[in-house]
Amino acid sequence: MHDAIKAFFLVFSALFPIVDPLSGSPIFLALTRSVPPACRRELSWRVACNSLALMAGSYFLGSHLLNFFGVSLPAVQVAGGLVVCVFGWTLLMQKDGDHTPPPETVQPRTIFHKAFYPLTLPLTIGPGAISVAITVGASATHNYGVHIGIILAALIAMALIAATIFFCYRFADWLAGVLGETGTTVVIRLSAFLLLCIGVQIVWNGADALLGSVRLQVAR
Repeated sequence: MHDAIKAFFLVFSALFPIVDPLSGSPIFLALTRSVPPACRRELSWRVACNSLALMAGSYFLGSHLLNFFGVSLPAVQVAGGLVVCVFGWTLLMQKDGDHTPPPETVQPRTIFHKAFYPLTLPLTIGPGAISVAITVGASATHNYGVHIGIILAALIAMALIAATIFFCYRFADWLAGVLGETGTTVVIRLSAFLLLCIGVQIVWNGADALLGSVRLQVAR
């Protein structure tokens, strides 16, 4: 029981600050501003479910898939960081009022196609969260092996994070109402800039690890 509780807090404390759904909610609202409220609620639920599946897949299968394809974790960080940079830059440079058509012209099927990309990946579960989930999952497997209590604790922690994603995105329009039009625009711009900075940092971390391995081989 002690190990399961420890695993729960480890997974939650490692992933929640990186996922940070509260910071992502203004960007989620900006990308779904023209969507009717009912569709936004359904979209919030789908993003939360996708996020749970992506976190769980990275935690339990990520290291095995990387080994199978011969891909290193720093390479994932560089590639994923570049995707985050492009996404953040696009959103940062988007002109005010340059959004999708009014709600009555939006087809729910069209917006639901965006539930995984870009709303889940990379907005909600980015390369940083994926790399951390892979690392924590590999460490848990190494320390405990296949342990039902550890697995359930990790799943509960990720489900709790997914629940916070749903509620933050579900009530993103309420947050916009509190901030007002100008305040929402400011928060969206700052969040987009922060997202760009996060992408640059992820690329730098991955590149530094790759260059470090090259320097180590040269030193030998």
